[in-house]
Amino acid sequence: MIIHYSNNFKSGLKVLFDKKPCCIESVEFVKPGKGQVFYRVKLRKLITNQLIEKTFRSTDFLYSANIIDTKLTYIYHDDNFWYFMNDKNFDQLSLDKTIVKNKSKWLIEQNQYTITLWNEQPISISIKNFVTLQVKRIISQNKSDYMTNTKNFQLCQLNTGAIIKVPLFIQVKDMIKIDTRTGEYNSRIKK
Repeated sequence: MIIHYSNNFKSGLKVLFDKKPCCIESVEFVKPGKGQVFYRVKLRKLITNQLIEKTFRSTDFLYSANIIDTKLTYIYHDDNFWYFMNDKNFDQLSLDKTIVKNKSKWLIEQNQYTITLWNEQPISISIKNFVTLQVKRIISQNKSDYMTNTKNFQLCQLNTGAIIKVPLFIQVKDMIKIDTRTGEYNSRIKK
């Protein structure tokens, strides 16, 4: 394992902290008026996505984590697993619900996604901040729904199965842009 001393910490470095893989978000060099210099480091745990802040002396070190980011193509899912394929060697990898979590409603078949592997085991999946999806059906179509809805939104189901609020002018088969971080409608894609 490679040792990284605190004076060599930088953003994006993948390390082991408390025997768990983490990514360094930021490093701040602090030189107090009295005493020894230290580094204030923000680490993001890659498995839980939790952000922690720790201080390290200049003699402290962390081991590098065996982290690999690989691009895989999403092919299909069943009740418990989402299956991805490596386009180069056609190896398949399955992710369970604990890894995919709420990102499953934004996964589109035949699109590529970045899967993070730790010791050759998947720990997370990264998706784009915005995806373009097609409206499959409008859920609320009654006139009374429009009259009582003060925000002028309706519910719709997308081709991935996700249900979101959209403006009233959105119709079936429209392509819309969704912010995957919030799960909200962003804009309609013109044909």
